[in-house]
Amino acid sequence: MNRSTQAAMAIKPIVVLLIGLALAFSVHLAHAQQPGKLPRIGYLVPGSDSSSRSSVDAFRQGLHDLGYVEGKNIVIEYRYAEGRDDRLRDLAADLVRLRVDIIVTSSTVAVGAAKQLTGTIPIVMTGTGDPVATGLVASLARPGGNVTGLSAVSPELSTKQLELVREIVPRIRRVAVLFDPANPVNIPAWKEMEGVAPGLRIQLLPLEVRGPEEYEPAFGAAARGRADALLVHRDPINQTYQTRIAEQAPCYVSSKTVR
Repeated sequence: MNRSTQAAMAIKPIVVLLIGLALAFSVHLAHAQQPGKLPRIGYLVPGSDSSSRSSVDAFRQGLHDLGYVEGKNIVIEYRYAEGRDDRLRDLAADLVRLRVDIIVTSSTVAVGAAKQLTGTIPIVMTGTGDPVATGLVASLARPGGNVTGLSAVSPELSTKQLELVREIVPRIRRVAVLFDPANPVNIPAWKEMEGVAPGLRIQLLPLEVRGPEEYEPAFGAAARGRADALLVHRDPINQTYQTRIAEQAPCYVSSKTVR
């Protein structure tokens, strides 16, 4: 079983729940409109087609398991931001102009972009950060507004990653952290890491990346800072360019520098 298949299977239960929420909204709205109109879902993807393929396949499979076949009894409008947060607002605006029945997306920034443009079209999120801290919902108990779905409230996972790096390489001293500063989820995660780093005797080197052209300068900064390891945040841009990161980062960052 390859990694893409494993990833699709891992998120399938989440997708099925997500689709159930989406169709509950979209089918209701379709009935209220002209007869024969197919429910239309706007799928706003923060990454690229290739980097998001397993998620998109699981999305379609979740629909199929519920009896919905794309092009037959449901329509999906796909929009890919290619890892560029600055494209999300325009893509979300395009979906709003199409008058989709619901918008589905998986990024905190993408949900925020869609929420700014519509207060009536339901927005279903999955895999976002803390929706309360980032202002997407009023509270977990009473979210209000038009945003619902699933989130992963876990900034402490970043500190756990730092602890794991220390366990793997006990003599490690400098850890570079690759992240998108525009992603509001990274603010609490960075604060958590700053809180535990001194106790682990680790120096953090922040590497900010907003676009593909910033990777090489970031890796260069890691080399100049003599980083012993690299932690990569799960930002849409890092997921889109994960192959590039895996191929280029070892040329600049290596635990072999630890003495």
